Amino acid sequence: MSNLAILPIIIPLIAAIILVFTNSKKNISRGLAKVFSLISLGVSVYITWYVLENGAVILETGGWAAPYGIVLVADSLAVILVLTTNIIATACAFYVPYAGLGDREKYYFHPFFFFLITGVSGAFLTGDLFNLFVFFEVLLMASYGLIVLGGGKVQLRESLKYLLVNLFSSMLFVTAIAFIYGVVGTVNLAHIAERVQEVEQQGILTTIGILLFFVFATKAALFPLYYWLPNSYIVPNPVVSALFGALLTKVGIYSIIRVFSLIFVYRIDLTHEIFIWIAALSMIFGVIGALSTTNIKLIIAYNIIPAIGYILMGVGLFTQDALSGSIYYLVHDMIIKAALFLLVGVIVYVAGTSDLRKMGGLIHYYPFLGWLLFISGFVLAGIPPFSGFIGKLLLLKGAFASNEIAIAIIGLLTSLLILYSIMKIFIQGFWGDKDTSGNFKKKSTKGLIAPIIVLLSISVVLGLGAEYFYPIADSISAYLLDPQIYIDSVLKE
Repeated sequence: MSNLAILPIIIPLIAAIILVFTNSKKNISRGLAKVFSLISLGVSVYITWYVLENGAVILETGGWAAPYGIVLVADSLAVILVLTTNIIATACAFYVPYAGLGDREKYYFHPFFFFLITGVSGAFLTGDLFNLFVFFEVLLMASYGLIVLGGGKVQLRESLKYLLVNLFSSMLFVTAIAFIYGVVGTVNLAHIAERVQEVEQQGILTTIGILLFFVFATKAALFPLYYWLPNSYIVPNPVVSALFGALLTKVGIYSIIRVFSLIFVYRIDLTHEIFIWIAALSMIFGVIGALSTTNIKLIIAYNIIPAIGYILMGVGLFTQDALSGSIYYLVHDMIIKAALFLLVGVIVYVAGTSDLRKMGGLIHYYPFLGWLLFISGFVLAGIPPFSGFIGKLLLLKGAFASNEIAIAIIGLLTSLLILYSIMKIFIQGFWGDKDTSGNFKKKSTKGLIAPIIVLLSISVVLGLGAEYFYPIADSISAYLLDPQIYIDSVLKE
């Protein structure tokens, strides 16, 4: 059963290669994309069930035992995120035919789409720090291809900024890997975690840890390294924005969770206290950005930043409740961000603009679309009984238990401001008088709404069914707090 661990990587990789050859045939490519996304989703569901029932699946590629060979580790944290990734990918695959991409589909959109999923899944599953870098590069190269589709002047500017920032962080990443290999003589995560306990030069390791955090924080768009994200994420088409907003920053925050719960756990008093304050500043500045703009796509893009702050808050607190909240909130945010980017894409399409000052009265023509946005705002802000509430409740419980009152208050106030930023779209864009000038032409939303409903329904179920899903998050947090379990399962000690 160990080969199960590689299937979420192999299936989208095969899909990407096949779709290169069918690229010129739009309908065939769309159909194959749907089929492959459903197959990958089905396999992910099975792997998730298997791991939650039987424990982590470890694949030692080529028969080389860890730490000498390349190892894939499908543990509970990895498979939950892989499953979430495939849910989002499937929703996006069904959204694409109606997204109005036009000729952009002919420029290898579908192969890039599946190469991106390959990279994201590989980053979640790898048990090797160097291969985490490799899978980062796979997803980044695919994202470079996706972000430039369209070729507008603004798109070119933002894609260059996006490329340069990620290129610089990748250079630092490979440098940090070289340093850590020089100190402990391995890049296998479990082996590193075992050997850092024996290293006497803790100052060097702390420096390497800070360098790795800087790399991952850049990719996760944490304060003050988020400046590249908002505009870069709104220039592509809505499908690409949804994939970027839901997945790319989450790979960065996942890497922080993995590395700083497994390897760099010997100076928690220093590192994790810093995390709490970076989380607080990310919440504050992210929501300020969301409130400062009238571009509805930018409002959603800026709301990525406080969400990453909430997740980092749980890592900083480093208690079982707080980590459970981070895991729960991570899954919730991946799904709701994808839904919101797709939803905003529909709003911009029917309104003909992304500027709130030029909208109004859409509720008269698209009432269902308006109420979907209304519910999405409540889900995103963490209003009970939706999924965001469960994650934030656990995070706040962890904060109060750790006597971190300041971060708890900031978290509560930020939630209210996030809700206001989304309600601003609803009030100004949908509320108001009906356009009676005769200039407004109603457009069809056929095929665009169903994927959004599916994603939003999953978010609602995660909240209403918390009694079933919370034990999974709780078991993952307990597992993260005991790194020896991971080390023993990989190194088979």
